[in-house]
Amino acid sequence: VLDWMLPGLSGIELCRRIRRADATRGVPILMLTARGEESDRVRGLSTGADDYVVKPFSVPEMIARVKALLRRASPDRIADVLRAGDITLDRNAHRVMRREREVRMGPTEFRLLSFFMENVGRVLSRQQLLDGVWGRDAFIDGRTVDVHVGRLRKALVRGNDRDPIRTVRGAGYVFEGAVG
Repeated sequence: VLDWMLPGLSGIELCRRIRRADATRGVPILMLTARGEESDRVRGLSTGADDYVVKPFSVPEMIARVKALLRRASPDRIADVLRAGDITLDRNAHRVMRREREVRMGPTEFRLLSFFMENVGRVLSRQQLLDGVWGRDAFIDGRTVDVHVGRLRKALVRGNDRDPIRTVRGAGYVFEGAVG
């Protein structure tokens, strides 16, 4: 969500920069601004905004527009095959491989690994894992995450394999990938 009138740099210029950079080119942009003239809306959309909302706005409509943008952006953003170190996850085949060996796990552990692999190197709290794997509307205790992380570790670590999941005391878990 980007406002046209930002301090120091216009939202139009920031939108232009976001669209030029390879790393951010695909990020959905919704312009939210008080500038409601037709020429302003055309300029915002022409510069690269995916949607344009004029203040004052309806909160439910704004939420619906953001969700629609994220839905449209997700298929391009999420790869079918994820790789981290010696672990490969294929979403279409619902299959996980580690060092050329298939790793068997339940559907919840598969979704948990998928979420971890989308966020390699990022510390994820129990709440972030609950929201990302079970959904925001799930009524599940945070300790449930610990149980499923334990099951995932058990499935991934065989013999001398390094545990790709590190517990960060007081913060959550970080997936570091796996090599060695």
